[in-house]
Amino acid sequence: MNICVMGVGYVGLVAGTCLAESGNDVSCADIDPKKIALLKKGISPIYEPGLEELISRNFKEGRLKFTTDLDHAIREAEIVFIAVGTPPAADGSADLSAVFKAAERIGRNLTSYKIIVDKSTVPVGTGDQVEKIIREQSGSSGFDVVSNPEFMKEGAAVDDFMRPDRVVIGTSSERAFEVMKLIYEPFVRNENPIIRMDRRSAEMTKYAANSMLATKISFINEMANICELVGADIDAVRRGIGFDRRIGFQFL
Repeated sequence: MNICVMGVGYVGLVAGTCLAESGNDVSCADIDPKKIALLKKGISPIYEPGLEELISRNFKEGRLKFTTDLDHAIREAEIVFIAVGTPPAADGSADLSAVFKAAERIGRNLTSYKIIVDKSTVPVGTGDQVEKIIREQSGSSGFDVVSNPEFMKEGAAVDDFMRPDRVVIGTSSERAFEVMKLIYEPFVRNENPIIRMDRRSAEMTKYAANSMLATKISFINEMANICELVGADIDAVRRGIGFDRRIGFQFL
């Protein structure tokens, strides 16, 4: 499968490299020439255990390419992953300008049917906006926009991508879903599920997961404060609740 990944930040670089490792032909495209120059030398601009080794191997074997020519990478691809940054704006909302610029670029280079995969963390409804922009730029409806949120932890991102707990695919298109399922089948051989849902639900799933994890961390921190006040041992309390299978130890 010919894949273009737009953005070589944390999400894009890990995703693109792991997709190449599973046998796809991947072009990681970015507007930053310094990052691309480093990657062509086998040097990762981010640190993740095992990532640089995978980059070097797949680059040498020709499955992984790095380029600043985004237009060419898009035109050659069957699937385009949008993995650009969505930093918080001054009011706390997500800055989607890079996502929308990526959508405009895809629209200008839509020469055949493509699946556009939103990998960035975006608010619910962003996929609808991306679809509208691409249609306006291309004048075509020969594409599908899919939400495929990432659930990677820093320090374990490669392992999380290669052995995911689950893969969430948000699309109403049967054609797009079958292709996405084909891409992810090598990563779910342990029978962890590929979960299909509508696009908005997939976008919401990412926020729901982040919120739940943040809630667990905040909760145990508050329990630690209370333990200090009442003379209890937070480690003992953590063990006492963690063995409850409804709660578990992760993120406590």
